[in-house]
Amino acid sequence: MTFANVGTLGVAPGAREEVVAILTRHNAELERAGCLLYEVGVSEEHPETVFVTELWTSAEAHRESLRLPAVRALIAEAMPLLTGEMGGYQFDVVGSPLK
Repeated sequence: MTFANVGTLGVAPGAREEVVAILTRHNAELERAGCLLYEVGVSEEHPETVFVTELWTSAEAHRESLRLPAVRALIAEAMPLLTGEMGGYQFDVVGSPLK
């Protein structure tokens, strides 16, 4: 069953584009780890928020990805630019009208 992680990251004033650049840097390890989709977005209505939508082959694949050296390095690089405000949802995908 596909696992979804949809979240928001609060970013320090003026740091949004830098966080987006970090999160959108090519990372082939994510696909090998079971990531099916990783999309990063912004909204002018929320200039100090970055939105992230992830689809994974399983919740376990998502959890295990957080142990990958490349992912840990990315998190360490982004952390000083974040405010600590985080939100979102995790859920199992049960269907789609597109399939």
